[in-house]
Amino acid sequence: MTTPAQKPVRLRRRDRDAILSSLRSGVVPHVGFQHIQVGRAAEVSAMSQEIARIADGGSAVRFVIGDYGAGKTFFLSLVCSIAAERKLVTTSADLSPDRRLHASGGQARSLYAELMRNIATRSTPDGNALPSIVERFVTSAIQEAGATGGSPATVIAARLEQLSESVGGYDFAQVIAAYWRGHDTGNEQLKSDAVRWLRGEFTTRTDARAALGVRSIVDDATVYDHLKLIARFVRLAGFSGLLVCLDEMVNLYKLAHTGARKSNYEQVLRIVNDCLQGTVEGLGFCFGGTPEMLMDTRRGLYSYEALRSRLAENSFAVGGLVDHSGPVLRLANLTPEDMHVLLERLRHVYAAGDESAYLVPDEALTAFMEHCASRIGDAYFRTPRNTIKEFVNLLAVLEQNPGADWRQLLGKVSIDTEYNRDLEPLSDEPDDQNLDDTGALTSLRL
Repeated sequence: MTTPAQKPVRLRRRDRDAILSSLRSGVVPHVGFQHIQVGRAAEVSAMSQEIARIADGGSAVRFVIGDYGAGKTFFLSLVCSIAAERKLVTTSADLSPDRRLHASGGQARSLYAELMRNIATRSTPDGNALPSIVERFVTSAIQEAGATGGSPATVIAARLEQLSESVGGYDFAQVIAAYWRGHDTGNEQLKSDAVRWLRGEFTTRTDARAALGVRSIVDDATVYDHLKLIARFVRLAGFSGLLVCLDEMVNLYKLAHTGARKSNYEQVLRIVNDCLQGTVEGLGFCFGGTPEMLMDTRRGLYSYEALRSRLAENSFAVGGLVDHSGPVLRLANLTPEDMHVLLERLRHVYAAGDESAYLVPDEALTAFMEHCASRIGDAYFRTPRNTIKEFVNLLAVLEQNPGADWRQLLGKVSIDTEYNRDLEPLSDEPDDQNLDDTGALTSLRL
């Protein structure tokens, strides 16, 4: 299914510049990516169904798999945009050596803190929406209390009672109650401390107890439990649910220490089990990764047998047949028609929506595609990032050199196949006895 070649609307100069600077750097634009979205309608439709399930109080988990440079991050951003339109709270983060699902040195809490910094809503799309979510919860409680003749404190306590049954829920409810007290008395420090706790910024229980009277904090062992609490809380605040997008799963694949890698895969398994079994409500996860990260039976997710059985793809989906209903969603290659539409939209964005300001004619788009095909074959359909970067670079030269001829410049365009050095064949396993679960050297043998 191909996206119709409809030209985007006029763009503000600021949005146009933000989009182009991101594309030239090879990263996903933070705003305006809807102007350059093409193709993959079936995958978008499948994710829309998952979002509807989350909004209905269900749960979902998807592994978005594609080659390096194939557009996984772009696709996840698009999914977040769709989720925001369905009144879901969204958050995203890239896994890295310092941000993991499981660790003992603060890396998991660091991931949680990053997720809380990036939490967004439709009205606060740029992140840092947690304070407004808590404020919305308190405001709705005040309105309910006014309508029923009760006190806001009683309404808040009644709403939070169901959270107390969950792991860490009692202290979570106490922190929200502390925020209400700060709101009621004008104590901005108390409100700030409550938000800090919710963001996972307290590093010691002593500090948390002194500031808020609670005995626990968000630590490495409780990150997933607190994400489940946040999902339930945002529903109490009037949102439909929470969608968590975790990209760069290859960083788990790269962990040299077998125990650390297995512990992280166990956390992934826990999430998969909860979401597939429906034991959580209003919560969804999207993981972005490469085929090697998924299918490598030595270090990938398939090296963990329980995950391999749950993420096994439909054996009947072969010979051009697809199944987008399973937990693994493979990004289809862009078709030549999709690529042509994409180049049209890039040209339109570069001109800020003014057709009279187009820098190249339609024939240049076809010639550019033929040039790419002759240089790297059909790889530019599978991994279009380099193609996009070079096309924008071509337009930049034409804009700044009005006398230049695109035909002469085209032969100088250098397109390389996308390649991630992180996916090179890995060396043999290190001696696990010399590494702790973070992969740090703990002792040496003489």
